[in-house]
Amino acid sequence: MWPPPFLYAASPLVAALTAACAATLAVLAISEFRGANLAYSKFGAAARAGASGGAPRLPSRAGMLVIYAPALAAALASFAVPGAVEGPRAQVLAAAVAVHFLKRVLEVLFVHRYSGSMPLGTSLLISSCYLFNAVAMIYVQHLSHNLQEPAVDLLYPGLVVFAVGLAGNFYHHLLLSRLRSGGGGGAGGDKGYKIPRGGLFGLVVCPHYLFEIIGFVGLAMVSQTVYGLTVAVGSAAYLAGRSRATRKWYVSKFEEFPARVKALVPYVW
Repeated sequence: MWPPPFLYAASPLVAALTAACAATLAVLAISEFRGANLAYSKFGAAARAGASGGAPRLPSRAGMLVIYAPALAAALASFAVPGAVEGPRAQVLAAAVAVHFLKRVLEVLFVHRYSGSMPLGTSLLISSCYLFNAVAMIYVQHLSHNLQEPAVDLLYPGLVVFAVGLAGNFYHHLLLSRLRSGGGGGAGGDKGYKIPRGGLFGLVVCPHYLFEIIGFVGLAMVSQTVYGLTVAVGSAAYLAGRSRATRKWYVSKFEEFPARVKALVPYVW
């Protein structure tokens, strides 16, 4: 029988993990499309302006470390758990997940320029999602170890796609950090924000999200599990909503924002 391209270890646990992942990312994506944006980055300022009472907040850099560091620690710890990472596919997947979050932590520490703060609740919410998906992706891979391998092995092509996503995401993050290095947001802009230039910013407002989606597709190809595919599709939906909201933000803040610049996909959307 022709094995499917994405593996599914049929068990109540895997079904529950996959359903929880799909439901969580769907809720987050719908919220972004409806304008109920998570309060970080550009949307943190709006949350600060509308905040009432003494809800706990973190400096933005600390908040972003809270978001990424637990998932990095979990991915690294998987190598220390006997039998948790078996076989080349599981080893490459766990390493790729660790590299993804290590890159994000290093960017928070040394690349991104922050101002203001973000709600502690937002940091913990996103952190728990990343941690859950990192652990579940590696664990589901472990449960799929004895399944028949797919007829088409996407492990090494997936690594190439993952590397392209990683590099493109980093390059556009670097452009954004340089954009803010001079301070000042320009006419009508929030503190430190300007219209992005360079790279694919002339075509889409969020090329860093586009490459992040490419990176998640690469992870799904490496894992070749239904869970990995669910993470990629759900993350793409969330980042599409975030990109749409970001484009609307730029249009509202800058009268000269180019109409030709799409939200996420060049020339399309």
